[in-house]
Amino acid sequence: MQPIKIGTRGSKLALFQAYHIADLLKAQGIQTEIVTIETKGDKILDVSISKIGSKGVFTEELEDQLASGEVDIAVHSAKDMPSSLPEGFELISFTEREKVNDIILSHNANIDYTNPEKPLLLGTSSTRRVATLKHFYPHIKTVEVRGNLQTRIKKMESGVCDALLLAYAGAHRMGYDDMIRHELSLDEFTPAVGQGSIAVEASSKLDSDLRKLIINATHHEETGYRLKAERSYLKVLEGGCSIPVFCLAEYDNGQLTLNGGIVSLDGKERIQHSITGPAEKAEDLGKELAEKVIQSGGGRMLAEIKDTLKK
Repeated sequence: MQPIKIGTRGSKLALFQAYHIADLLKAQGIQTEIVTIETKGDKILDVSISKIGSKGVFTEELEDQLASGEVDIAVHSAKDMPSSLPEGFELISFTEREKVNDIILSHNANIDYTNPEKPLLLGTSSTRRVATLKHFYPHIKTVEVRGNLQTRIKKMESGVCDALLLAYAGAHRMGYDDMIRHELSLDEFTPAVGQGSIAVEASSKLDSDLRKLIINATHHEETGYRLKAERSYLKVLEGGCSIPVFCLAEYDNGQLTLNGGIVSLDGKERIQHSITGPAEKAEDLGKELAEKVIQSGGGRMLAEIKDTLKK
């Protein structure tokens, strides 16, 4: 059997994730080869993601390679994946989920984000995180900081910001635990859909036996239920990277509890609802929660956000 070709972005974190998938496959006796591909999101670092356009910023070039058969699978952070994939592509597996929290990362051990008397400048590229800060901690200022984790840390060290607002998973995977100053509460900073898991994407033309082998080696069933529900929620709200929607599904004994909502760009409004049901109904639960959010004002907020982002 030929080695499975794994397509990935070239950042240290992306390569870590690709090698993690390679290790899971190797444990089942499957040989692999890593193929590095540069994406639009890697090349354009001086423009916010919402301005580039949120669909396929980190995935388009990888999908071109999947379609041509240059690679067999592509590996992504699950949170980077659009709610709808182009025709002919599918997410076939999700790895076991890392801790899902957002964190504040800094060399400064005395970062206090709760004290309005202490000025604080946080670096982030996420509209969800900026809007959430405006809602709960309006005294905090933010600055757009993009690039891979090492680039962001260099920008922080050069004085661009006091600290970075990031996902725990990336910082932990890159070994920066000693710089984590605060792990933010899930009630306030409910994460982006898919945060903490690695997604494996394939072309629908992938050989069915090979597909089964990859799923058996890499897919974590509990995480799969959780992300199926979250992504179903995201699809109804048509939330890309630039829309500040959030959703987290928790799994317990065959049941899913989804907690999701939307926050206005200025942080003044935040709608949040939760729903519980059987894991087998993950997709329906996601849709139901999304409709609940839409009906209680989320639809209006979504239209306002999209209108603002067009300007």
